[in-house]
Amino acid sequence: MRAHAPKLAIALAATALVAGGAALQAKPKLTPEQRLEKLLEGREAGKPVSCISLADSRDLEILDGVALVYRSGSTLYVNRPRNPEDLDSDDVLVTRPSGSQLCRLDMVHTVDRTSYFITGFINLGDFVPYRKVKPADK
Repeated sequence: MRAHAPKLAIALAATALVAGGAALQAKPKLTPEQRLEKLLEGREAGKPVSCISLADSRDLEILDGVALVYRSGSTLYVNRPRNPEDLDSDDVLVTRPSGSQLCRLDMVHTVDRTSYFITGFINLGDFVPYRKVKPADK
């Protein structure tokens, strides 16, 4: 049994090196505000609008405690609610739009994914469009 001890020690040392290397390669987790900054890199803010088309807005990203980001084609619409502290990506947003658009005055509730209980109410603000900046001609 003693003959196996050096092999075991080498195997354990190799495992520790691999595990340590993986830990060193792990990227630090970005805060929601940093994630928003990263999403908006290379984009320029346009004039805020009070409504966006629901038919064109396919993607929604909830940035906890910060903002809602809707993607419409290559444009990102950022909505910073008046009560961003109630935004939680673990909740589901339930909207009751008055038509085919989502507007700042529409009712938006947050609902717990597992219990289906209403957890809050979001007061939407204006939607700020962010479009990619075109490279300057040389």
